[in-house]
Amino acid sequence: TKLQSVEPEAQRWYSQDDKTSATDDERILDITPLPPPEHLIRFFPIRGTAMETLISQTRQRIRRIMRAEDDRLLVVIGPCSIHDPTAAIEYARRLRAEREKHAD
Repeated sequence: TKLQSVEPEAQRWYSQDDKTSATDDERILDITPLPPPEHLIRFFPIRGTAMETLISQTRQRIRRIMRAEDDRLLVVIGPCSIHDPTAAIEYARRLRAEREKHAD
């Protein structure tokens, strides 16, 4: 299945004419809308995959910690967004090292 381009929609959604002042969106060069989550779910299903298992098991572990059925410390950390994939991979590597360092 092929995703349709949203480029014409993006061009209608935002243009330089939409600026309301000289300082409005000064550093924005382009806006590319993302597909809605339901499209991603439909085009990239995880049912029956290792990803579904990982998500399910992780949620169960978190639930057990939050119900005090597991005495491990739950630490939720992460960037607010990923704008630099290379930096995100490096961040994930560092988190993995910390996880191994503090494992039970």
